[in-house]
Amino acid sequence: MSEDVALDSGQDPVETQNGATPKRRTDWWAEVRGIFWLILAVLGFHTFIAKPFYIPSESMLPGLEIGDQLVVSKFPYGWSFISPTFHLLPFIHGRLFGHMPERGDVVIVTPPGTETDYIKRLIGLPGETLQVKGGVVFINGVAIKRGPIHDVLIPVDANTKCSPDVYPGALETGTDGKMYCRLPLVTETLPNGRHYDTVELGYSRGDDYGPVKIPANHVFLMGDNRDRSSDSRFPLAAPDFGLGGPVPWEYLGGRAEFITFSKSGNGTWNPLTWGQSFRGGRAGTSLHPARNPQ
Repeated sequence: MSEDVALDSGQDPVETQNGATPKRRTDWWAEVRGIFWLILAVLGFHTFIAKPFYIPSESMLPGLEIGDQLVVSKFPYGWSFISPTFHLLPFIHGRLFGHMPERGDVVIVTPPGTETDYIKRLIGLPGETLQVKGGVVFINGVAIKRGPIHDVLIPVDANTKCSPDVYPGALETGTDGKMYCRLPLVTETLPNGRHYDTVELGYSRGDDYGPVKIPANHVFLMGDNRDRSSDSRFPLAAPDFGLGGPVPWEYLGGRAEFITFSKSGNGTWNPLTWGQSFRGGRAGTSLHPARNPQ
């Protein structure tokens, strides 16, 4: 076999005739396809499995603070028209493989007619009569069990400011010289034994509501910061921007699972301050309420 035939055996030549190594052309179409499939995979994961959620308000204090980053699972209640990451679908009745949430779950909800995600706690279930009297929640005429008032000290930072006009007299200096927000709490225990803390600031408009009968396939949602929460007690329209009463379960986007990290807002672009950007001790905190033995 001649040398010329041996060199034509299917192997790519290393050099051209003039000795230069040929440049490989970038397959831009392949690159675009790869990026497209990557984006599709991420959107699919966010739609069907889980997605991150950032806490923008104090409506769920003391458990959730501005700056907390959560994982929200999308499958516990099945999927609805609201499940896709971008709320582009029209309203569709029902849920695929739908399951009614458990009382006490912390859920993501998109109020009808909006594209804004809220985070609230599920208090009332379909068919129940719910009423709030003097800040006490009644379900079917029976008051939710409430413990004694006790205080919590929440560290003040750029995201938790403890503004005097919102929390009068709550700002104080701790024994360590740092600033804290002292909030009065009441522990609520639901009929299924799940319990959690709520902030009790005194009388507010939401302390008297109802009674209302929760329709089929609707749920009643409230924030844990009861006197600073726009929830099912308030209308959708301004200035309240609430949930407009019991919410159809199709508008539930998922269940909050745990905190991944929490940003204090104290850091700047200076790398020396980056250690101040995150709150310690919050990563991994479960958002499932504890349950008393039955």
